[in-house]
Amino acid sequence: MLGAGVASLLAWQIAPAETGTRSLPDEKAKAAVDEIFSDLTKPGSPGCALAVARDGKIIYENGYGLANIEENVAITPQTVFDIGSTSKQFTAASILLLEKQGKLSVNDDVRKYLPELPDYGKKITILNLLNHTSGIRDYLELMVLAGSNIDSVTDDEDALGIIARQKALNFEPGSEWLYSNSGFFLLSVIVKRVSGKTLAAFAGENIFQPLGMAHTTYRDKHTQLVANRAMAYDEKEHGASYALSVSYFEQTGDGAVHTSAEDILKWDENFYTGQVGGKAFLAELQENGHLNSGKKLDYAKGLFVTTYRGLPTVNHGGAWGGYRAQLARFPEQHFSVACLCNVGNANPSKRAMRVADVYLGSLMKEKTGHEAGNGAEAAKKPAVALSAEEMSGLDGEYRSDELNVTYTLTVDGGMLKLKKIGSSSAFLNNEVLPTDTFSATGKDQFMMRDAGLAVRFERESDGRVKGFKLEAGRVQGIFFAKVAGKN
Repeated sequence: MLGAGVASLLAWQIAPAETGTRSLPDEKAKAAVDEIFSDLTKPGSPGCALAVARDGKIIYENGYGLANIEENVAITPQTVFDIGSTSKQFTAASILLLEKQGKLSVNDDVRKYLPELPDYGKKITILNLLNHTSGIRDYLELMVLAGSNIDSVTDDEDALGIIARQKALNFEPGSEWLYSNSGFFLLSVIVKRVSGKTLAAFAGENIFQPLGMAHTTYRDKHTQLVANRAMAYDEKEHGASYALSVSYFEQTGDGAVHTSAEDILKWDENFYTGQVGGKAFLAELQENGHLNSGKKLDYAKGLFVTTYRGLPTVNHGGAWGGYRAQLARFPEQHFSVACLCNVGNANPSKRAMRVADVYLGSLMKEKTGHEAGNGAEAAKKPAVALSAEEMSGLDGEYRSDELNVTYTLTVDGGMLKLKKIGSSSAFLNNEVLPTDTFSATGKDQFMMRDAGLAVRFERESDGRVKGFKLEAGRVQGIFFAKVAGKN
């Protein structure tokens, strides 16, 4: 919800601009926008860079907060940020450029390029990866479930290895939609194998350089220096202090683009000019996906294509470490907002839409409950109490070959607890998952609510526990077999 000061400024509407939009007088609009970021301007705070474009020109830009707290370096519209999943549109664009060059088809079976993947009995296409309809489990969540220390250096080999060990999919390809970073990471591998160049090199030559995006790159080496790069932080003690939160991952495709608010708007303008790829390429990039049933998705290829307050929008957010990002485009108004941040609680998606409210508010419908951020919370399964007999046999060690990890569960005081995570991995971090208590939601069914984990135990015909299946958001149906004699 907008603050009273901003809301009062929105009442100052003037005649439509040449584009057909209504806007505040320049100084009032700038003041309204600055108010949206006022919480990030206190001394010692990280913050955000903002750039607002209309008709291909930046009409307002500013920096709020610090790019580097230790060095007291201010954020500017030229500051470079890791934009996380906002990067996915560049990966998708690279694939479509290769298709345009006749080197692949989005209808190709991914195993043509990725023979390491298991044969799941159903064809998975490149288009499935682009639309998040492949059913392939999310490798980032797999790494967390495997106890991997995500603060360590990881690369393509690590990510491809854990994906290739998966014996099943979340669902049949094309039957459902579920966001999966695995798909876009795998697309980066396809780009490399088809073009003979890393995704960083291919996108640099075919997208960034032609558009004059001199401050944009994929950061695919953890030792790589990036000029004018902001550090990223997580808030501690309600903003009283901050902790550094940056990634040492070297894999790309699902993320890893580093850019500035000014630079990314050059890419945004390409959706109008077609300088890179042409109009048919851009239409394909923004074409909504469909399920096998024919149901239309609000996801295209690395982009969400939907509406906000009645206006068509194309957007994608990003989050990695303490970096946060949003690029939102209103194509009918030729209006876009780039908001790039370096603190984990910045919520640039919400801020970007509030900026759009300032400039386009008179063209918009009233906010729905979801857009206003007050949607009803999803119902949760209530916890139930189980008898000692029902809890019998649940404790012990459970092994998953897909994750290469062992979970040790204990029953203590009638409660099921995750005591320890064991692995041969050199990157094991027992603190990745909370060694905490599961709440029973039914016989042989438990949830660890804060971690988003659910387990369902399976038993032999004689009642002995043979293992459990783990559900964790973007990872479904991982089986852990009980280790004999390890009670």
